[in-house]
Amino acid sequence: MSPQAEPALVKSADRTLAILDLLTDHRDGLTLTEIQRRLEIPKSSTYTLLVTMAARGFLEQDAETRRFRVGIRLWQAGQSYVAVADLEKVALPYMEALRDALNETVQLATLDGVDNVYIAKVDADHQLRLASRVGARLPAYATGVGKALLSQLSDEEITERFAGVEFTAFTPHTITSLPALLTAVREVRANGYAVDSSEYTPGVFCIAAPFSGHRGGGRAAVGVAVPEVRGTPEVLSSIIDSVRSTVHQLALRMGRQDA
Repeated sequence: MSPQAEPALVKSADRTLAILDLLTDHRDGLTLTEIQRRLEIPKSSTYTLLVTMAARGFLEQDAETRRFRVGIRLWQAGQSYVAVADLEKVALPYMEALRDALNETVQLATLDGVDNVYIAKVDADHQLRLASRVGARLPAYATGVGKALLSQLSDEEITERFAGVEFTAFTPHTITSLPALLTAVREVRANGYAVDSSEYTPGVFCIAAPFSGHRGGGRAAVGVAVPEVRGTPEVLSSIIDSVRSTVHQLALRMGRQDA
């Protein structure tokens, strides 16, 4: 069997990242010629990339020295990563308390485009529990935490994000159209929590609720996953109350005074 081929790199993207790597190590900046020589990129291509990156705020150029250095937009991108790490750190004790109270798997997710991305998870000690992992990305329309996250957006924002998106039916219960998704999200806003009944994973029930910090910062959702065999009406009612209480506490902890 032949070894798996390495994925082909996009030349312009690879050069862009190489420039960012280079300038990250040269805080005082480098000139066009210095960048071109160090990276051995054609001068015309180097100039085009630098101008484009500067126009988007990822680089800035000193008017006197003509040196390029990293710009404010790159700093903002880094701060987004820090915000996710801080969110996980703040939320983890609340998630562990929720897990201890329910003995079910608890997950924390944020929204990225039309997907929810799991950034933290605490497992129950049942043998039968949700098999998932931190860093996984799932379509938001097919999960409880995804619908909870989408409820923080307006109908117009959701419509814009899902324009042209193909809805895949993972199970017979998956939402498969934008109108159905909007209806479901409106129910989440009205109830304060979202429900996923075998919409992505057969036999798994999920209840999730959204929260955010001051002025909408740090938007996220907490979800509890339970196998349907344990999902009695009494258990689900208890999960709903516990999840809503947890996200209320998290919102207050993150400075959302109107929580």
